[in-house]
Amino acid sequence: MHPIDESIQRSRRDFLTSSASGLGLAALASLLQADGALAEPLQELKLTNPLAPKPPHFAPRAKRCIFIFLAGAPSQIDLFDPKPKLNELHGQPLPESMTKNVRFAFIQKETAVLMGSPRKFKPYGECGMELSDFLPHLGTCADDIALIRSLYTTQFNHHPGQLMMNTGVPRFGRPSIGSWLNYGLGSESQDLPGYVVLTAGRGTSGGASNWSSGFLPSTYQGVLFRSQGNPVLNLGHPPGVTTEMERATLDGLLDLNRQRFTAEGDEEINSRIAAYELAFRMQMAAPELIDLSDETAETRAAYGVDRPDAKIKAHRAGGPGQYAQFATNCLLARRLIERGVRYVNLYHASWDHHSNLNSELAFNAGMADQPVAALIKDLKQRGLLDETLVVWGAEFGRTPLGENRGGRKLNTGRDHHPYAFSVWMAGGGVRGGQVVGRTDELGWSIEEEPIHVNDFQATLLHLFGLNHLKLTYNFRGLNVRLTNQGGKVIKKLLA
Repeated sequence: MHPIDESIQRSRRDFLTSSASGLGLAALASLLQADGALAEPLQELKLTNPLAPKPPHFAPRAKRCIFIFLAGAPSQIDLFDPKPKLNELHGQPLPESMTKNVRFAFIQKETAVLMGSPRKFKPYGECGMELSDFLPHLGTCADDIALIRSLYTTQFNHHPGQLMMNTGVPRFGRPSIGSWLNYGLGSESQDLPGYVVLTAGRGTSGGASNWSSGFLPSTYQGVLFRSQGNPVLNLGHPPGVTTEMERATLDGLLDLNRQRFTAEGDEEINSRIAAYELAFRMQMAAPELIDLSDETAETRAAYGVDRPDAKIKAHRAGGPGQYAQFATNCLLARRLIERGVRYVNLYHASWDHHSNLNSELAFNAGMADQPVAALIKDLKQRGLLDETLVVWGAEFGRTPLGENRGGRKLNTGRDHHPYAFSVWMAGGGVRGGQVVGRTDELGWSIEEEPIHVNDFQATLLHLFGLNHLKLTYNFRGLNVRLTNQGGKVIKKLLA
């Protein structure tokens, strides 16, 4: 007998107790249990939920992550890594031996010269961390920050660089960090996805491939939220459709999907069922999430959600309203992790300053400095920072050489630089108030503690109690992991 025919002939009791129908009923059972209407716990009923919390490999230091990704790549030389010697040698060429085998995105080697930075750096906090005058608010958080000045990657163009930083390899089809975390640990949220993406600006080069679930079930992929209107397009009820009508429709789909799963055993069908049920619950939870009316005036002012854009001529930031949008996303990130979301990606583009660096970076840094610092302080004040990892990163850094393509007479920007750049981490088990790694006096190469992107990713997983060598998924006969190209935990970063 065909499996579907066999399924149709099952009794009502068989249907309710079958393991195949378990995932579809998991959401209903969990709601009943929360209301006290179902005494028997989910694990005794053997109902499966792909996002149910799972134990880590060892005791975690972090439970949630907010990863602020500044696509396009900020200039570390102008924000995080002061180079007085570079200023002394401004306008001079590098020796040919240093650039002979180096690939650039746009720089013409023959006429390239060093470009100093007009930024003023000063020490902040008890740790004395030196930061740029573009980051005064972030400076007040210096003692909570672990600044890495010695990260490097193998990619010098945006899309592969973003894939490398987010998925561990510079190729399509691999799961992002957020997908791996939700696969390994599940999510504590009942009514929101375990992995949420917030965007501002022009959009990243990598687009949705940066938050893809790759070969993992689609349950684990990032869900793109909007900061106004419906958080997810088509989430609300169509005109004339009631909640009861939608529930009846979903029950019908559940029955059909259950029959199909019985016939095929495809885990993507389970993911589909879970997505339908989650979307039904999100119709109430998501609008409440983006309603900031319950936030105090002091909180809104601290994040700067009502700020106008700075009156600086900047074309790459993504159009008007960026200051308010980025600040709102930072505040939404806090609200998301408060509601149990495991991983929040906050993307902004673009920081790709090949020209007009001083004004463009002034605009972007002014946009990000205040709300990111407010996020750290807000999490700390609420007792959330100890278990929430906050990351500031990008796909690579910028050259100490000025951009000189197209016969430009003036160098006003910097090219892509994968050989040495800066990122930072705060909270979530990180030992703050320290600088890790050192670049040479020009900011060209790393002199102390080189940290590969995969090392950074291994360390991030470690903070969540996950051994990066053991967090694997069998794909086409191979046990694949986030750090397949290598990776080691940087113990110095751990509290």
